[in-house]
Amino acid sequence: MTGPFAWILQVAAVTRFGLMSIPRRLGAVAATIVGIAGVVGVLVGVLSIAEGFKAAMKASGSDDKAVVLRSGADSEMVSGLDHETTQIIADAPGVARGSNGPLSSAELYVMLDLPKRSTGTDANVPLRGVDPTALDVRGNIKILDGRMNAWGKNELIAGVEAAQEFGGVEVGHTLKVGRSDWLVTGIFSAGGGTAESELWSDGKLLQAAFDRGDSYQSVYVKLNSAGAYHEFTNSLSSDPRVNVKLARESEYFSAHSETLTTLINTLGFLIAFLMAIGAVFGALNTMYGAVSARSREIATLRALGFGGSAIVVSLMLEALVLALIGGSIGGGLAYLAFNNFHTSTMNWQSFSQVAFAFRVTPALLTQGVIWAAAIGLIGGFFPALRAARLPIATALREL
Repeated sequence: MTGPFAWILQVAAVTRFGLMSIPRRLGAVAATIVGIAGVVGVLVGVLSIAEGFKAAMKASGSDDKAVVLRSGADSEMVSGLDHETTQIIADAPGVARGSNGPLSSAELYVMLDLPKRSTGTDANVPLRGVDPTALDVRGNIKILDGRMNAWGKNELIAGVEAAQEFGGVEVGHTLKVGRSDWLVTGIFSAGGGTAESELWSDGKLLQAAFDRGDSYQSVYVKLNSAGAYHEFTNSLSSDPRVNVKLARESEYFSAHSETLTTLINTLGFLIAFLMAIGAVFGALNTMYGAVSARSREIATLRALGFGGSAIVVSLMLEALVLALIGGSIGGGLAYLAFNNFHTSTMNWQSFSQVAFAFRVTPALLTQGVIWAAAIGLIGGFFPALRAARLPIATALREL
C-alpha cells in the first residue's frame, strides 16, 4: 500500500509502539510529565491572580455611569471637591433623575486600618461616605446579612469581600472611626465589584468624624444612557465654575487595574518561561532515551519500508501526548488549588486593599495546554530527527 494513507498507518503504528513502551521507561516519562505539569500549574495559578483582580475591576464599571474627580487627580485619595462643585455636577445635562432628584452621589473616601484575617497585619481598608442616592446610582447593592445602615447614625455596612478578608467587620461589631464607635449593621454585595472590598457609611457623619467640613473626593453619577456621556462631559468641560476630571466608570476602574495586572502577568510569564526551559530539557532527555532504547526497533521499521518522516512525526506525537497529559494535570491542579481562592492586595493607584477571588478561566487553561504542547513538540523534535537520520546498519548492530 502506498500514498498518504499508508504513511498515516506507518505513523499510527510507530506511535502505538512508542506509547506501549512507556512502562519500560516510566521514571523518565513521569519526570517529564511532572515537569510540564509544574510549568502549567504555576503559569495558570499566577495568571489567575491577575484575571481575578481584573474581573473585580471590570465588574465595578459601567458605560452609563461616570466618575468625576478634581482636575489632575488620578484617584479618589488625591482628589477634592467642594459642595458647590458637586451640585453643579449633579445638575449637568445627561445626568439621570429619580423620584428624589438627580442620580448623583458625592462621596468621601478615607482609610481604616484593619487586620487581615490570614496574617493579622494591618491593611488600608476603604471607608466610603455616601448618601442614600448612592444606592440608586450603583444599582447593584444588595444586603446579604443584617440590615442597611441608618442615615444620621454612626453605623456602617461592609462589603462581602471585606467581611471575609478583614477582622472586626462582622455584623454587630463596632469599629473605631474618628473619635466614635460605629456599629456594623450589615454585609452587602455589589455584583462582584470593588465596592465589596469597602465599608460604607453616612457621608455627612463621616465628614464630621474626620473634620472634612463640607468637602468630598468624588462624584459618581448615573447617566441617561451610555451615549449621554459626551453631553455630560462637554457641559462640565466648558463650565468655568468647575475644574474637574471625568471618566466613564468602566474606563476609570479598567485603568486602575492595569498596573497590577501588567506586573503579575509579566512575572507569571517570566517564571513559567524559566521553568519551561527545564521542562524542555526533561522532554529532550526522555525522548532521547526513548530513541536510544528503541534504535534497533526503529531501524527494523525503516528497513521494512517505514519512511523517515513517519518516524519523526510519530516520535513528536508521542512527546505531544506526554506533554498534554502533564499540561492537563497541571491545569487541573491549578483549578483545584486556585480557582475562587479569596485574597486581597494593594491597589497601588488608590493605596487601598482590594479583596477579590482568583479566577482560573477556560482561556487560562487553554493557554496552559498550549504551553505544554509547545514544550512537548520542542522536546521531541531533535530526538525525532536523530532517530530518522540514524543509519539503519549501525542501529541494527546496537545492543
